[in-house]
Amino acid sequence: MDQVICECDVDELIDSLNRECFCIGTDLDALRAWLERDLAAQGLSTAFVEAHPHLFSALPVFVSKRQIERMQEIVTAVETIVATPGYHASVLADAPAIAHHDPGNPGVLMGYDFHLSAAGPKLIEINTNAGGALLNAELVRAQRACCEEVEPLLSSCNGPSALESAVFEDFMTDWRMAGRTSVPECIAIVDDMPEQQYLFPEFLLFKRLFESNGIDAAVIDSKALRLVDRELRAGDRRIDFVYNRLTDFYFEGPAHAVLHRAFETGAAVISPHPRAHALYANKRNLVRLSDCVMLADWTADEQSITTLSAAVPTTQIVTAASAEALWRDRKAWFFKPARGFGSRGSYRGSKLTRKTFAAIVGDDYVAQALVPPSERWPGEADPLKVDFRAYVYRGEVRMIAARLYRGQTTNFRTPGGGFAPVFYPPDDTATPRPGGV
Repeated sequence: MDQVICECDVDELIDSLNRECFCIGTDLDALRAWLERDLAAQGLSTAFVEAHPHLFSALPVFVSKRQIERMQEIVTAVETIVATPGYHASVLADAPAIAHHDPGNPGVLMGYDFHLSAAGPKLIEINTNAGGALLNAELVRAQRACCEEVEPLLSSCNGPSALESAVFEDFMTDWRMAGRTSVPECIAIVDDMPEQQYLFPEFLLFKRLFESNGIDAAVIDSKALRLVDRELRAGDRRIDFVYNRLTDFYFEGPAHAVLHRAFETGAAVISPHPRAHALYANKRNLVRLSDCVMLADWTADEQSITTLSAAVPTTQIVTAASAEALWRDRKAWFFKPARGFGSRGSYRGSKLTRKTFAAIVGDDYVAQALVPPSERWPGEADPLKVDFRAYVYRGEVRMIAARLYRGQTTNFRTPGGGFAPVFYPPDDTATPRPGGV
């Protein structure tokens, strides 16, 4: 890959790369072959390629190192605010009773989702059971396999093995912070009908990660869990640690009553858990994080207030009183269910019908000032939209990945879309530029 020194502004360079660079990409055939071979050994019966044709993109996304550093600053500011007593009191006043239980562990693998604007990264939401971290580690492996010259550009510069080690240590830290000693004997990756979940292959990657570190692990349907003599069990297994991938964030459904009791009684360490969702992922928190007056009332430090004022789009709760104004200016807003996930039930205001808007007003929704996503051009075809996800534990970014898509929200149905690696120039003052640009 030929390199020349670019003297142009780094932002212009990044934009140029995202529009015009197609000389490097993921070796998708190699990646899928690796995954199919590895996952088949763990019992995956459906051909990976057939079941997940749009999970990975062949295109990398380019971003400046300063933008990545800015994402970390935003994450740090959020953590600072979340730690204030005023924020805790405000959040828990609206939260279900189960969220008032503090098990001690903060919860693993937060997902901070960003759009990039001309003014820098904008935090559009936070998720507590963010999928894709280990899949993106495999994506990085494929990048390194297909083109050694991309090594200096990879944002996950410590490599996939280092990322996996860090993620495993995060689980062990969460275990210890919940008051446990030694290591868990068995970790269960839990979801409803896990084998039918789109990211089931990643469940198997986590199973392999735990087993490679000497811990028994299993992917378990939530319905198989039982409480026996104050122990959480699945068949003959005692479950010490639940890696929770459920989207019933407060264990409110009858099928999750066992997990509800296990969390409250400490029968097992559960991560992420209801309190983490209440403190971070409920979309109503975006109202708090975008309100500098509210933040100042909680005696938050000025630096955090300044950072979040610039980074979190203005967000408000949708009410009957605000409905008329929101409908009139709907093209300027994006509407999200307060306890939603995976973009389900989310709408760009310009796409709303009167009927859908009436349903939103009668439900629990927030309206967030619209921040259009940045774009990655795949060639002569129309551009793909880009979301960035920072995988975070205790305020530290472990990895940043991108998701390419078309439509209103992120999805894995776009040809040429899916998870994409993030590249950044190693030195903004002397930026290597891939040939062909």
